[in-house]
Amino acid sequence: MIYLVEHFYSIQGEGRYVGTPSLFFRFGGCNMKCEGFGCSESAPDGVRVVGCDTVYAVNKEHFAKTWIPITKVDELLSVLELYELPFAVDIVLTGGEPLIYANEPLFVAFLEALHARGHQITFETNGSLNVEFEKYPIYKECVYALSVKLANSGEPLAKRVRGDVIFNIASNAKDAFFKFSIDRDSINLALEDEIESICNHAPNTKVYCMPLGGSKAEVEANTEPLIEFCKAKGYNFSDRLHIRIWDENKGV
Repeated sequence: MIYLVEHFYSIQGEGRYVGTPSLFFRFGGCNMKCEGFGCSESAPDGVRVVGCDTVYAVNKEHFAKTWIPITKVDELLSVLELYELPFAVDIVLTGGEPLIYANEPLFVAFLEALHARGHQITFETNGSLNVEFEKYPIYKECVYALSVKLANSGEPLAKRVRGDVIFNIASNAKDAFFKFSIDRDSINLALEDEIESICNHAPNTKVYCMPLGGSKAEVEANTEPLIEFCKAKGYNFSDRLHIRIWDENKGV
């Protein structure tokens, strides 16, 4: 079963394609919790759940009742008809972790239909789940924002960093780039070593660093220290434009 949490037409707020008009599909479920990010939200059952800034798309136990079960490809494709879209607008698949559905026939058929219509497809993924590029060639036509989790996520190293997966995705993708979420308190030698170690799994892949935060205030507090870090290391600074503009609002 595939679960759709929300969809919205906005601009890409992060990474290489920041500012690009994009139709977002946010899918439910993830293989990580990332409680170290410290964002929290009240679930419909009243429980306060801690995790990343999209914990409502991660925690199935407390949020699944708000997710939409998808059983047919047309249910996803019909979303495109709800908006006045430019021809072949970019499609961004996010979550949660969208690649938990990578082997679902319905999901593969959805990707093939989008590609046939001329859309660029971008996965926002934590880069820990392998993709069968030979079995499903459509994945070679996609872009991958590899948001590999750092120690500040609270996830164990062996779970969040899988070098073979990172190499496989970066080697087979139409395009791929790293995208790291960083707070000012984490900027130290250990962080530098960790990022370099991760990037060694896919040399020559561009690196974008974003200020950690689920609110405008948090993003702004982490921005200037991160810019200085990017200047020192030669990395690309990526704003989180959607949070800076719309703060904690969803669907933007």
